[in-house]
Amino acid sequence: MKKKSRIYMVLTAAVCAMLLSESGMRRVSAVPLSSITSDSIREKESQVEQARQEKENLQSGLTDLQKLKKDLESKRTDLKNYVAELDSSLAEIQQNIEDLKQQIAQKEEELIRTQNELDEALERETSQQESMIGYIKYTYEAGNSQAMDMLLAANEFGDFLNKADYVEKVLSYEHMMWQDYKNTREYVELCKEQLELEKEILDQTKANAETEEQSMQDLIDQKTRDIISYETDITNKEQAIKELEAEIAAENELIASLEAAIAEEKKKILAGNGTVLSYDGGMFKFPLATYTRVTDEYGWRIHPILGVEQFHNGVDLAAPAGTAIFAAYDGKVVAADYSQTMGNYVMIDHGDSLYTIYMHASALYVKTGDIVVRGETIAAVGTTGRSTGNHLHFGVRLNGEYTSPWNYLKQ
Repeated sequence: MKKKSRIYMVLTAAVCAMLLSESGMRRVSAVPLSSITSDSIREKESQVEQARQEKENLQSGLTDLQKLKKDLESKRTDLKNYVAELDSSLAEIQQNIEDLKQQIAQKEEELIRTQNELDEALERETSQQESMIGYIKYTYEAGNSQAMDMLLAANEFGDFLNKADYVEKVLSYEHMMWQDYKNTREYVELCKEQLELEKEILDQTKANAETEEQSMQDLIDQKTRDIISYETDITNKEQAIKELEAEIAAENELIASLEAAIAEEKKKILAGNGTVLSYDGGMFKFPLATYTRVTDEYGWRIHPILGVEQFHNGVDLAAPAGTAIFAAYDGKVVAADYSQTMGNYVMIDHGDSLYTIYMHASALYVKTGDIVVRGETIAAVGTTGRSTGNHLHFGVRLNGEYTSPWNYLKQ
């Protein structure tokens, strides 16, 4: 009895295979063979592990604001060096913020790619489910007495063996179809896990950027308070005035030396029958993308903190931190550097002994030797150097002397 039952099972399977080959296969052959392999799964597992590690490392790069303030505290009695040290710390924080913004943009792109991978995998999973259900349903319906009659009508045993071989192929196909479905399911779960991790990383990175920006603002506020406190302290006032005068003299000496070096360079160029920059008399572009007001005019004024008369060699234009600073006119960058009074500054040669100077920037986007055109972004507004608030100090020099910027600007 057992032997007859086994023969019947084999015969039924063979008939199912025959029916599939003749008519049924046309209906279930749409089963998509997945491109997801064990290698694909291992690669996705590696990506998930990298995302986990990235998430764990997010906190390690944040600025330790309290430690930084403590380190700077001992240097407050030497205002010049204190400002330089603090500006250096601000530059590092600013770079951290820029790096975090790049990471945010990159992570947003990765999220889109991972979401697309998940959508494709889910679509593949649905298609495989439908095909498997159709396949199982058909093989169940095909296993009837009519199928047995068709098999018994075979002319010879060789024909029967061919059908038996086909049965083995069908069973192999079933196994492959099931394994592909399992691979797809595993891949879908990994994509979901990766997507969730990347969303968490993006949120944490955005939070880190906000924390760094707040740390930077805290330092700027601290710097402003310390400069004002130092300069308004009656015991420091005389020393502060001397320091300010010395710093202005050093600033003027530095700028004069740059102009002298450029003049020598131009002499050599002319001696070799070369051409040099020449100012064509055009009107300057306003050097800021946006600004709120003029906080200090060009000319003699009473210093707002020290209370002494002082010549202000440029125009102070208040603007939010990060506001784009434009090159006022075509020219060549002769300096893009840091000084303890000017902070981050840019100096541009426009030809015919005409120069523009842009001070206290939070970031510089050009370097010495660059050729710039009118309106090109060269820096960003900040409060580096001897400064107590975000603004651009814009100066113009002609023939070795400062001149009013309003001679070249439309107010």
